Amino acid sequence: MTLFARLIAVLCLTALPAGAQDASGQNATAAAAIQAAQDIETAIAMLTNAQDAPDRVAALTETTRAFEDGLAAMREGLRQVTAREAELSAALASREDEIAQLLGTLQMMGGTGTPVVFLHPSGAVGTARSAMIVADVSRGLDDRANDLRADLNEVRVLRQLQQSASATLADGLRGVQEARTDLSQAVADRRDLPRKFTEDPIQTALLIASTETLGAFASGLTDIAENERSVDLPTVADRKGQLASPVLGRVLRRSGQADAAGVTRPGVVLATRPRALVTSPTAATIRYRGPLLDLGNVMILEPEPGILFVFAGLDVVYGASGDILAEGAPIGLMAGTDSDLGAMLTPTNTTGTNATGADSDLSETLYIEVRQDNIPQDPAQWFRDMKD
Repeated sequence: MTLFARLIAVLCLTALPAGAQDASGQNATAAAAIQAAQDIETAIAMLTNAQDAPDRVAALTETTRAFEDGLAAMREGLRQVTAREAELSAALASREDEIAQLLGTLQMMGGTGTPVVFLHPSGAVGTARSAMIVADVSRGLDDRANDLRADLNEVRVLRQLQQSASATLADGLRGVQEARTDLSQAVADRRDLPRKFTEDPIQTALLIASTETLGAFASGLTDIAENERSVDLPTVADRKGQLASPVLGRVLRRSGQADAAGVTRPGVVLATRPRALVTSPTAATIRYRGPLLDLGNVMILEPEPGILFVFAGLDVVYGASGDILAEGAPIGLMAGTDSDLGAMLTPTNTTGTNATGADSDLSETLYIEVRQDNIPQDPAQWFRDMKD
């Protein structure tokens, strides 16, 4: 276990009252923080090893995704920490008078008075009864004091956690930026990808100029290929509903759901973080990559004849038309700029959402469309992470 992990574990466990470790949500917060820190440190080690990997593209793709996972977990953990710390601080602030009275009572009962003050005028029986009452009051005050002590300790732990996380986040942010740069270079240097066909640039330009819809463009894709050969890729139709999402994010708009302008599309819109890595959900041939219509940079993959996966809205696209990709291969990066460290440590609010309810750092959008025999399909029926 790393120094960061040991620090957080010790702080969180020692702040809990005896016997409460298993039931406390604070222990879960500690576990999440430890796991996120370990994810980032694992990714840092992977980045070092990726430089000498036989397949640097695959190694750097895995490394980049590991960094993204770790940073996402750390950000979520910090949001939970911030929310909990704010909740406790507000609760303690609202109980200032009660706390002052409690401390005053405890101080008075802990004074140096003589046993005579506890004698009762009615004699021994009255004195015994008064002693029992005092004991009950004392136990109640002790319980309230223990509750207060636990809350104060938890606030201290959460603030320590926020401070300690900044260094881990900074390392992760530098790491993911370096991994993306190395990945882009490794993709540019790659020369060993098998090819299914050679793109005819003139036919491609004519097709783009003559089509006004994605469907029309998709129907003419075979016209821009030369020397096409048969390729035996694993079938994807029998994996319908089980494919992994191509990018880390969440569904912003579902198939057929209107956007703010009232426009509906048959595909799904995913909200992603800036510069998020997009990967191929299955082995496939690149049928087209580049700008198209009003969709921005587009990647169209063909996992098997008759089925197309369309990904639109990327900033950087990898590969060339005709390339055959393995499952999980990088196909591009989203647009935008990574949040700086201050923004990561200080979310928009304690829930990590903005006024519209969307995650504040999921600022980019990827449009995904699935076409079978050139008929749009609901992507939620193909990708397991997009189901309702």
